[in-house]
Amino acid sequence: MNQTAIFWPMLAHVALVYGIYVLMFLRRKAAVKAGSTRISQFRENTNEPPESLFVRNNLANQFELPVLFHACCLALYAVGGAGLFALVLAWIFVLSRYVHAFIHVTSNRIRYRQPAFSLGFLVLAIMWIWLALAIN
Repeated sequence: MNQTAIFWPMLAHVALVYGIYVLMFLRRKAAVKAGSTRISQFRENTNEPPESLFVRNNLANQFELPVLFHACCLALYAVGGAGLFALVLAWIFVLSRYVHAFIHVTSNRIRYRQPAFSLGFLVLAIMWIWLALAIN
């Protein structure tokens, strides 16, 4: 298996982040157009309108746990540990992020969001253990 395949899940996550940025722009634009906020509110970003709050929170979330994902993928590639097992785990992590993001920017029901987050959290922990084993 080609080690560079580990970059595809990373790129898929990057696509998710860009999609969330676009969604946040659209929701903020709609809030300004509806008159529920002024564009000047976004200068200091102290009072996010309800229409885009979940999206902004999700965007921030994409730069928390996923940072460890990207670091792990790069490290796995560097040590030659980016085989099929790591690739499957990486795709599961990214899919869990897509599910988590969808729930977060729609209903935001913790009951559904938490299992998606937990799956990604667990899978990423396994990836780091796999990296530790690949180093030895």
